[in-house]
Parts: sequence; C-alpha cells; structure tokens
Amino acid sequence: MRVALVHDWLTGMRGGERVLEDVAALFPDPDLYTLIHVPGSTSEPIDRLRIHASPLSRLPGIARHYRLFLPLFPWAIGRFHLRGYDLVLSTSHAVAKSVPTAPGTLHVCYCFTPMRYVWNQVDAYLGRGALRILATPLVAWLRRFDLRTSGVDSVSRFIAISRTVADRIARTYGRSAEVIHPPVDTDRFRIRGTAGERPYLLVGGFVPYKREDLVLDAFRQLDRPLVVVGEGPARARLEARAPARVRFLGRVSDERLAELYARCRALVYPQEEDFGIVPLEAQACGRPVIAFGRGGATETVVPPEDPAGRSPTGLFFEPQTPAALADAVRRFEAMEDAFRPEAIRRHAEGFSRPRFRRELAEALERIRAEGPRR
Repeated sequence: MRVALVHDWLTGMRGGERVLEDVAALFPDPDLYTLIHVPGSTSEPIDRLRIHASPLSRLPGIARHYRLFLPLFPWAIGRFHLRGYDLVLSTSHAVAKSVPTAPGTLHVCYCFTPMRYVWNQVDAYLGRGALRILATPLVAWLRRFDLRTSGVDSVSRFIAISRTVADRIARTYGRSAEVIHPPVDTDRFRIRGTAGERPYLLVGGFVPYKREDLVLDAFRQLDRPLVVVGEGPARARLEARAPARVRFLGRVSDERLAELYARCRALVYPQEEDFGIVPLEAQACGRPVIAFGRGGATETVVPPEDPAGRSPTGLFFEPQTPAALADAVRRFEAMEDAFRPEAIRRHAEGFSRPRFRRELAEALERIRAEGPRR
C-alpha cells in the first residue's frame, strides 16, 4: 500500500509532531508532504522519512516567521498533486487536509482542529481593532477556501482528536468525525519524591490563546512560586511584567521538562485547547492539573466528585479570569491531600502511545474496508 502523509509544517517538535511520529510508525515506507521543513527541528524518526516541502520552505526567514505567510498557505498546499497513493492521511490544523488528491483516493484527515486562525480563535489572533478590520477580507477568503476543501470530494473521512474538535467539525464543515485521542508518551515520565520546594508550573507557547497573561495576573494576587517553561512571540513582554516569584526558564529539554512536571505542586493550564497533551504529561508524573474548564482538558482531567467515581486528577476554573484561577488555586490547596499520585498516573496511562496506534490502525482498516464513501 502506497501511503502519503501530509502535515502542515515541520518547524519544531510540538504536540502535532509527536502525533505525526506515531502515525508514521504505522506504515513501512510513507512519503511526507509539508508546507515548510526545517531539517533537524523535529525528531529523528520524522527526519528519516522522504519529506517533500512546498516552495515556501525555500524563502529566507521562513523558519521563524512562517505564520506571516498564512495568505500563501492555500497556494502552497495546492502545489502538491498526490497521485498513485492508496491512502492519504493528513494531520491537520491549518491546510494539510486541503491537499489535492487523485479522484477515488482514500483521504483520511486526523484533525487537530478546523483552522483556528479563521474560526474559533479569530479574536485571540487578530483582536477587535484595526488589524481585525484590515484582515476581514483575508479571513473571509480563507474560510471559503477551508469550506471548499472540507467536503466529501476532498476528505473521505474525518477523525477528531477530541469530542471538542468533533463538535467543531460538525458545526464548521457539517461533517461527522469519530474521536481518537492523541498519544502521550507516558513511558517518558514517572512519579518522583516530594522533598524540597514545589512551585506551580506553567508550560507556555506565548501566543494569544495560551493565556499566560491570565496566570501571571493570578499569581500576582497569590504570591506563590511559579515556574514558566517555553518560548513564543509574547514571552519577552510577559516576562518583563511578571511578579517577583515567577521564574522563566525558556525552552528546556524533554528530560528537564519531565523533571519539572514531577517536582511541581500542580500544573496550571489556563487555555481552551483542542485536546492538550501537556496536562496528561503532568498527570503521567502523578501531578494534578488546575485547568480552565472548557475544551480538551475536560476530557483528560478528572475533577473531584466525578460522576463515574474515579479518583480526582485535578480541578477546573471558570470563567477565564485571574480571579477565578486564583480561587481555584486556593481550593486546590485546601483539598490537596485528595490527589493521589499513583491514581493520577494510572489515569494518564489510558492515553498511551500503544493505545493510540492500535485505535488508529483499527479505524483505518475499517475505513479502507468500507471504501472511500466520499
């Protein structure tokens, strides 16, 4: 079986790329198509694949400023014409699912979310001022493109990473999607001792919807130690106004991140995510999560008084404000003994990599047996 994988871009090893690594492992010799490829920026298993990059990949400075080229993404993905493949499998949150395929080709999209820049995160990325007004024609054009390339003549089947995303696919594209949660490499994490100070932990991406600003404002009220990990466009601005007991570490190695998870008092997770692997990585270390109560976290964090009787692995806050988060931290501290590290880790193990590969392989086999049914 000839297989083509399509991924939006390869500029770093983030959650989507970890999913791609497991997807690629299901096939002996797949081709990989992407808009932008920065060699060495992902993992060795991905770099070993036959990677075909679009003309955008040759532009100077594209590795750092690829988001600025959003208007060219539809043109760039359209440069690929995938013929001679038995299966096209796209892992998409932007335009990967819009790749042209030959008539009759089975195209399955493992969808991280419909394009967030023009659908559910427009306000976060463009605000409500002059930039939003100027971008309105572009947003409208990208929405038309996205809808035109999401029908049954383009994508045979959708698989969503969460119920949250399946609902978005239904609302945005009018398509149904089964749900297969992404993989978490639980073997990389373990429970550690509790000696020494346990700061709270924030793993940030420093783009608007991640809401690191909300956490800083909450911890200004709380006066608790907080460690912030990650890089992104807004880091310098937020670091400049951070409270005294907040420490920024920047980008860290996987090994260091695992240690920070294991040593934290709790992970603080302020954003509404499509799914969110970070909370499960923290839970794989036996650490609880204080999360905004919408989006993917509601599918991965077990709150106190769970209707199914499961042991709690964290708690939620609403609305998405500093005051609500500060109150949730105080509530967490008042019931901290209820969170048992071994039970939290067992919950995370239910999202393991072997489980993901098995579920996806079974779904693909079933879809292939049924045929494209576009």
